[in-house]
Amino acid sequence: MPKVCKGRPREFDVDEALAAALRVFWSKGYEGASLTDLTEAMGITRPSLYAAFGNKEALFKKALDLYEREKLAYVGEALAAPTSREVAERLLTGALEMQTSECEPRGCMRVISTISCGQEADSVKADLMARRGSSHQAMLDRMQRAKDEGDLPAHVDAAAMTDYLLAILQGMSVQASSGASRAQLEQVVRTSIAIWPGK
Repeated sequence: MPKVCKGRPREFDVDEALAAALRVFWSKGYEGASLTDLTEAMGITRPSLYAAFGNKEALFKKALDLYEREKLAYVGEALAAPTSREVAERLLTGALEMQTSECEPRGCMRVISTISCGQEADSVKADLMARRGSSHQAMLDRMQRAKDEGDLPAHVDAAAMTDYLLAILQGMSVQASSGASRAQLEQVVRTSIAIWPGK
């Protein structure tokens, strides 16, 4: 029976390396993160990066998947809340907790990366926009349901409320990455909830 030759086993933990890459992309954006930044943070060589993850763009998309799975888990839970006010409160509070964590970079990775993407990263920007579009639709569907159920007043436009809420979330992300204090962001959350038109 012929001997089966196996490739050399990887000398690093793929999950740990991906988590390290996520932190680099999160703090520097897609274009701001160089391959040297990434390999140094991940503790691997460029050939190992390519072998395990593909190119930089493929690595970024895997890091973004991890970010959405772990850091944005609160979004799905928030959308399941019984009223639109509670949806908004849970989304804003979840964003506040994530964006002011002492353990992670500040701001939202998707917002930071979209803002910092130039023309040479068109496919990355398109992927980010598609992901944001999916989130927007899920939120719009939830606000429309709130209106249909009478939770939001009849004169309130579900699309406008969705855009308003997303603008607040994105604004908090930019403020957090620019050094706004937790107290300042908490005030944004409190004010947004206080003027919410739902029950």
